[in-house]
Amino acid sequence: MNVLKELRTSKGVKQREMAEFLGIDRTTYGKYETGASEPDFDTVLKIADYFDVSVDFLLGRSDCFDSPSHDPTWINVLGRVAAGIPIEAIEEVIDREQITESMARSGSYIGLQIHGASMEPRMREGDVVIVRLQDDCDSGDTVIAMVNGDEATCKILQKTPDGISLLSTNPAYSPMFYSNREIEEKPVRIIGKVVELRAKF
Repeated sequence: MNVLKELRTSKGVKQREMAEFLGIDRTTYGKYETGASEPDFDTVLKIADYFDVSVDFLLGRSDCFDSPSHDPTWINVLGRVAAGIPIEAIEEVIDREQITESMARSGSYIGLQIHGASMEPRMREGDVVIVRLQDDCDSGDTVIAMVNGDEATCKILQKTPDGISLLSTNPAYSPMFYSNREIEEKPVRIIGKVVELRAKF
C-alpha cells in the first residue's frame, strides 16, 4: 500500500492515531506503510472510508484520486540531518510534508529529519524541520550547515568578524567554531534556514 503514508501525511495524521482508529498497535500499522505486511480486507475498507478514497486506489489498481506527490506544496523529507555530531546529510527520501502555497511560491524547500540530542529540548530525535534552501543566513537563525562537503548539522548560527559559530540549545554540547580560513578550506557552508519545526512525538 504505497499510497498509505502519503494519504496519512496529507491529512496531518500520526501513525499512532491511525493505529488507534483501526484498533491495532502502532508497529502493525507501520508495517502496512512499509509493505512489510498487508491489512485484511475489513481493515482496507476502514482505511478507505477514513480517507474517503476507493479501495482500488488504496490497492494501486486505480489512479482516480490525485496523489499529493504532484502538488508543489508537497516537499520531500530527507534523512539524515544531525542534531549532534555531524553525519551524512542526505541518504534518501523518507517521507513528505506539506507547506503552504505562499511558501511554495517563495523559494525551494526540503524537509530534514532530526537525529541526536544537541538541539534538545526544542528539537528531538525524529522531529522534522522545514528548510528554505539558501546559502546565507543571519546571526540567530537556526540553520542547516554542511561541513566538509558531505556532513550536515542543525544549529543556531552566530557570525563574528573572525568566522562563525554553530551553537546547540543543549548545554551539554560545546559551540562549534570555524575561522574564516576553515570556512573556505573545509569548506563550511550554509545550505538553508530552518523556518518551521514539526514535532513528531
